[in-house]
Amino acid sequence: MDMPNNENSLKLLSANIENIASQVGDLRLPEKAYHIIRIAIKNLILKPGKTFLEREIAEILEMSRTPVREGLIRLQADDMITLIPRKGFKVNPILEKDIKEIYEITESLDGLAIEMATEKATDHALHELSDIVIEQKKYLAQDDLYEWSKQDDEFHEKITQLADNSKLINMRNIHADQLYRVRLYTINARPIPEFSIEEHEAMLACMKIRDGKAARQLMESHRKRAWQEIREALK
Repeated sequence: MDMPNNENSLKLLSANIENIASQVGDLRLPEKAYHIIRIAIKNLILKPGKTFLEREIAEILEMSRTPVREGLIRLQADDMITLIPRKGFKVNPILEKDIKEIYEITESLDGLAIEMATEKATDHALHELSDIVIEQKKYLAQDDLYEWSKQDDEFHEKITQLADNSKLINMRNIHADQLYRVRLYTINARPIPEFSIEEHEAMLACMKIRDGKAARQLMESHRKRAWQEIREALK
C-alpha cells in the first residue's frame, strides 16, 4: 500500500531540509521557519490540500513549536496555508478562481516591470537575460521541465529587479511563489513550453532596441496565454 501523500511529503521535506536551510541562511528561528516552509510549499514538497501537524514540522526543522507557529501565522497571512487550531495547518489548495485573480494582477505588474526595465537595463543585464534563455533551451532539450521552470522563474524575477522600483517588486513578490507553485503543479499537463521561450526571445529583442511599449505588450500577451494554458490544465 502506498504511503499517504502527507507522509511522503514529510519524508521529502526531511530529505531536502539541509538544501532548503542553506537557501534561507542564518536568520532568527521564526523567520527561518517561515522561509523553509514557504520554499517547501512553493516547490510542492508540502502538497496542496494536505494537512500537517505543527509538531511534525518542528521535529524536521529541529525547532520548538513556538517559532514554527510564528512562521505559520505569517504564511496564513500570505494565503499559503490555513491554520487548524491546536493541531497544525492545511496547505491551501490550488483553486482556479484564486489563480485567475493572481494572473490578472501579475499580467499588469510584469508588463509595467518590463517597460521600466527596458529603459534602465544595462547591456550586461540584457546579456544575463540572454544567458537565462539559453539555459531554458538547454533544459527543454533535456526534457527537464523542473529546471526549465526554475529558469523561467529567474527570467521574470530578473526583469522585475531591473525595473528598480521597490514598491513594484514588493507587490509582485507577494504572489510570485504562488505563480511558481501552480506552474510547477501543472507543468506536465500543459504543452511543451517551446512557444514560451520564443516569447522570451521576442521580449528580449524589444528590450535590446529599447522599445519598452512593445516589450510590455508582449509580456502581457505572454502572461495571458500562460493563464489560458494553466486554466485548461486545472480542469
